[in-house]
Amino acid sequence: MSAAASNFLTSTGEPDSVSDGRSLTVAAVARRMGVAPATLRTWDRRYGVGPSQHQAGSHRRYSERDVARLEHMRRLVIAGVAPADAARAALAEEVSTDDSGTRTPTTQAPQASRHGGGNVIAMPGGGPLARGLARAAQSLDTEACQQILAEALQELGVMKAWNDVIVPVLSAIGEKWRATGQGVEVEHAVSAAVQGSLAAWIRESGPSTGGRAVILACAPGDQHTLPLWAVSAALAEVGIGARVLGADLPEDALATAVRRIGPAAVLVWAQVTETADPAMLDALPVTRPAAAVLVGGPGWSDCEGSDGPQRVTSLEDAVERIGRAVGR
Repeated sequence: MSAAASNFLTSTGEPDSVSDGRSLTVAAVARRMGVAPATLRTWDRRYGVGPSQHQAGSHRRYSERDVARLEHMRRLVIAGVAPADAARAALAEEVSTDDSGTRTPTTQAPQASRHGGGNVIAMPGGGPLARGLARAAQSLDTEACQQILAEALQELGVMKAWNDVIVPVLSAIGEKWRATGQGVEVEHAVSAAVQGSLAAWIRESGPSTGGRAVILACAPGDQHTLPLWAVSAALAEVGIGARVLGADLPEDALATAVRRIGPAAVLVWAQVTETADPAMLDALPVTRPAAAVLVGGPGWSDCEGSDGPQRVTSLEDAVERIGRAVGR
């Protein structure tokens, strides 16, 4: 989905808007705002900030003005305003909507009750799923993060969801941290949601279609497991099973796993050069038939060469090389 796409779909495939193009379902509004539908229902039930439109035989729907009030309330909550106070401000506010769909509050927002709110994760050129994930991550709404990620995986597939949604958001969070020193908690929240969503996708993809296993592990001292979960999920999508052995796997443990399983391929991830030690690869036991030994991550950038390990450069490259190793 491009940044200019206007046809937002819910996870059930239902269009965001009805025929007049103005009324929205709760699922559509939740995705647009990067919150869980349960959050919107709570705001409606507790504070009266909810949908105003109703059609016979259907659920109540949100108008653009309703959405504007919700967005204003959410901005205030993120800024540190108590939800009840934010709701009163949103309900008291008159919101104008211009022809381009831009909604502008016409009253002054109350001040935050604590320091540090109101920050956003910049997503220039990001699509609606990426922007929704960034908003949910910024407010530490892990439930909404998982719902958006589930939709991205279902709608786009693993590779495109990783490249177009997950990586841009993680990169933006990293850029914000480098610029301000803030956002570690945001990175932890979204990383946990990503890992959980990818693991759920793997389970739902069903068992592999057989063949030799694949081992995915971090180098000793390395903690960056998300790329391995992305590889495992992309492999599961094409029926290839993988064993994710996780972070900071000792050298002897990896050798034992290779000896025990006899995998078709081994992928070792290193994020920094300090954890990328070619000697650990040389120490791997030789199996028959031999396993394809692959490395991934920027840590291995100085280890390439004609006699060096096979370095994967992207998720697509990893899946292609592992697919060849297992005979696909």
